[in-house]
Amino acid sequence: MPDRGGGPSGPRIRVGRPSRRARTLLMTLGVLAVLAMVFVMFAGFWTDWLWYRSVNYSSVFTTTLWTKIGLFVVFGLLMAAAIGVNIWLAHRLRPPLSAMSLEQQSLDRYRMGIAPYKKWLLLGITALVGLIAGASASGQWRTWMLWVNGQSFGQKDPQFGMDVSFYAFDLPWYRFVLGFGFGAVVLSLIAAALVHYLYGGLRITSPGARATAAATGHLSVLLGIFVALKAVAYWLDRYGLAVKSGNVKAADNWVGLRYVDANAYLPAKTILFCIAVICAVLFFATLWRRTWQLPLIGLGLMVLSAVLVGGLYPAIVQKFQVQPNEQAKETPYIEKNIEATRKAYGIDGVKPKDYEGNAAITDGAAQRKRADETASYRVNDPNIVSPTFKTLEQKRKYYQFPTTLDVDRYNGQDTVIGLRELDLGQIDKRNWINDHFIYTHGYGAVAAKGTEVQAGSEGSPAFTENGLPTKNNASNTPSNPEGAFDEDYQQRIYFGEKTRQYSIVGGPQKELDYEDSDGQKTYSYDGKGGIDLSSPLNRATYAAAFGEPQMLYSGAIGEGSQILYNRTPKERVEAVAPWLTIDGDAYPAVVGDRIQWIVDAYTTSDGYPYASRTTLGDTTADSLTDQDSQRAVVAQENQVNYIRNSVKATVDAYDGTVNLYTWDEKDPVLKTWKKAFPGTVKAKSDIAPELLEHLRYPQDMFKVQRELLGLYHVTNADQFYNASDVWEVPDDPTSGKKGQAVPPYYLSLAMPGQSQQKFSLTTTFTPDNRPNLSAFMAVDADATSDSYGSIDLLRVTGDEVDGPVQWQNKLNTNNDVGRFTREMENSQSSLLFGNLLTVPMDRGFLYVEPIYVKGNDAQYPLLKKVAVSYGGRTAFEDNLGDALNKVFDAEGAEPADPTDPGEPDEPSEPSDPGTQDPTVKEALDDAQAAFDKGEAALKEGDWQAYGEAQDELQAALRRADAAQAAADDKPAAEKPAAEKPAAEKPAADKPADEKPAGDSGS
Repeated sequence: MPDRGGGPSGPRIRVGRPSRRARTLLMTLGVLAVLAMVFVMFAGFWTDWLWYRSVNYSSVFTTTLWTKIGLFVVFGLLMAAAIGVNIWLAHRLRPPLSAMSLEQQSLDRYRMGIAPYKKWLLLGITALVGLIAGASASGQWRTWMLWVNGQSFGQKDPQFGMDVSFYAFDLPWYRFVLGFGFGAVVLSLIAAALVHYLYGGLRITSPGARATAAATGHLSVLLGIFVALKAVAYWLDRYGLAVKSGNVKAADNWVGLRYVDANAYLPAKTILFCIAVICAVLFFATLWRRTWQLPLIGLGLMVLSAVLVGGLYPAIVQKFQVQPNEQAKETPYIEKNIEATRKAYGIDGVKPKDYEGNAAITDGAAQRKRADETASYRVNDPNIVSPTFKTLEQKRKYYQFPTTLDVDRYNGQDTVIGLRELDLGQIDKRNWINDHFIYTHGYGAVAAKGTEVQAGSEGSPAFTENGLPTKNNASNTPSNPEGAFDEDYQQRIYFGEKTRQYSIVGGPQKELDYEDSDGQKTYSYDGKGGIDLSSPLNRATYAAAFGEPQMLYSGAIGEGSQILYNRTPKERVEAVAPWLTIDGDAYPAVVGDRIQWIVDAYTTSDGYPYASRTTLGDTTADSLTDQDSQRAVVAQENQVNYIRNSVKATVDAYDGTVNLYTWDEKDPVLKTWKKAFPGTVKAKSDIAPELLEHLRYPQDMFKVQRELLGLYHVTNADQFYNASDVWEVPDDPTSGKKGQAVPPYYLSLAMPGQSQQKFSLTTTFTPDNRPNLSAFMAVDADATSDSYGSIDLLRVTGDEVDGPVQWQNKLNTNNDVGRFTREMENSQSSLLFGNLLTVPMDRGFLYVEPIYVKGNDAQYPLLKKVAVSYGGRTAFEDNLGDALNKVFDAEGAEPADPTDPGEPDEPSEPSDPGTQDPTVKEALDDAQAAFDKGEAALKEGDWQAYGEAQDELQAALRRADAAQAAADDKPAAEKPAAEKPAAEKPAADKPADEKPAGDSGS
């Protein structure tokens, strides 16, 4: 049999070097792989440069790039030099080798092994360390530019008398340089020690001295530098106390010195600085003394001092001086924190004004008139009517509207507006051509009155601009037949919040423009917003950058082809101004003949001394950001303690042009960045008047300020310390979820003492962990107003004025609402509660809430009811006018039950006083018990028990209604004997000024 084992008679397998052809092939593949990697890196750089050049912000790209390169080179070389010089010096100072010990004999083979590669090893180590250090330093380009270009705040901190710019711009850079120095010294010390040990300068087991004089001197100098840097760190730590985070009883995000910092830590840092300087001198002295005895004693003293002076002493001061009388000790420092925090967040001019809040109706006719004059009540909730816009104005399934529409002003009218953007997920056939060449843009802005519904409709919005293409709806704009928008405005939307894919436009391939009754219309983009793809280099780099090889050979790309990307407004503004924090809500406005996206942008800092910090993501979150993640603020994790709305930016929806305008001309942070990037931010005077009309106070800025004012409306240090008047933003009563703050609402209203309505941004407050209303806040949001940005804060002084959640819960128990809810449930429809608007008027608060119905015949939300409440009266009517009339008893309307919803409706008796069915009576008794249970739970703040009681109350009322209906159908002889209704019981059972429950209409 043949030898299958490969023995002597079998073939021999030779293993040797690859053939020349194989080596050539492998080398070629390796070179190609390296070239491919280099080209991909080049493609990223080249496409970035082309994009910045296309938006005319190439200076931002070059300035940032050269700054990063400069930092990389300088700090990379410094680190490489520090490590390399110390390795070279340690090798140079090696002792001559004589009789070798066993330890040195074992190390000799390592010395022999690296001897031929010493130079290359030195270069490799220094290059690797330098690359890492340079990359780390290049990430600090913002810190560098703030330090180099920093402008004065003109305000000094109360402890050290330093300008705020020192803490905001200088101290962060000094800390980075100090940290870099520590890293360089530690790595040099480790490298030098290893080389000294390898070459005999340091010995562990050998007899005789453990270190040569040269090694001792070298390492002593490095240790002396380390200790000297520690002395600098102690000195900077003194100033760092002014921006150190901590907490006091009322504020978890406290920043600044407290009593123990000023009287224990500050002296301790000074003492430790002096000890560290002495210790460093002792280390340097070893160059002459050649002994480590004194330096080590000094180092031990420094460590002991750090424990005793820097740790134990402050703890003793806190325990025995501060805690026994903390309020008195901390008062001066609380005052400094209050003043600095209010300045840092722009709320230093806000002073709460007392406001009663629970006034009654005294002159119904006059107050009804004032209700119309006080505010324009928005019944079209932009958070709810988006599906209505979609159903009525989408026109084609590949269009979409945002989840939450925007509120703006056109011709003095509060307007709900949304753009008809592209939705690629809904096109019939998905492929590369359709996705990137055919379906490229949305079409048209759709607008509706915020305060009205369409006359004769079932509750749909009164559109002022609609259709495809959109046109003025003259029937809804009789006072302005020309319409809200310019007749010939550019309706194509190539840049929008929902437009995230790249598109290739302007070339041989025609785009779908829109479809109407005459069929499809095509279009070829002629704007300037893209990057030219006619160049082979550009096509190749974009093919590599986007991973789309079809770009190289597709016939759909040719002369005039442009690529559009980075198409959302926030992306574009963040790219051209990477030093700004972007507001979560970019909103569209038709300005002249163009649609402009308006983006609010902030300058921030976390280095304002004594000002408490806040986390932007937490502070700006509300029920709307939970529903629509696009509304979340950029840089959510950023902790800041200074913020200004310094820049207003616009992005053209057709060609993507980005303009940055100065808004806060006094902001030193903006001045610093304008110096760093000259020419990128235009002057405030360059804002066109027609654009100014659409600028408004930003929501995220307002949310940050309201969060801070919940605590910092208190300016008395004792009251602040005791936390006796802390407010919180209430939950949104219409969201159905706990822990979601009510969003602020844009609303045109006249605050108490004002004669004219102003476009405002409003919110409410409740006391900490209590549901009643404690304050109302509004800011003038109209950029054309002389008082733009002024904040009015009304402190509610009345007893137990209903907060939003309380009011909503009481409305839900209203008999009319209950009956309407049951009717909708029976017709398989659902109720949607719209924005609860709170308006101060005549020493009271007017509540207005639209109620929508969705389901059954209405597959999208339609406005069906409006609830209005004032002075303890509530109306639930088909429209706002009727509801206001009923509340104020205007035009002979019956006033509502004064207990509704000032108090929840008590269970109502049958309307027929002559008879009462036992089943009805039993149900009403159960309802009364549930009502009493709910009132008790409400007073105790037990919301779970209150909710259970409300469910029981509703169930009992439904049983009573059903039983009464059955009793009404019985013959008279079968009905039980008459029983006196509860409404006619003695006055002791019910307040004399209440109307009988039987008259409440239930």
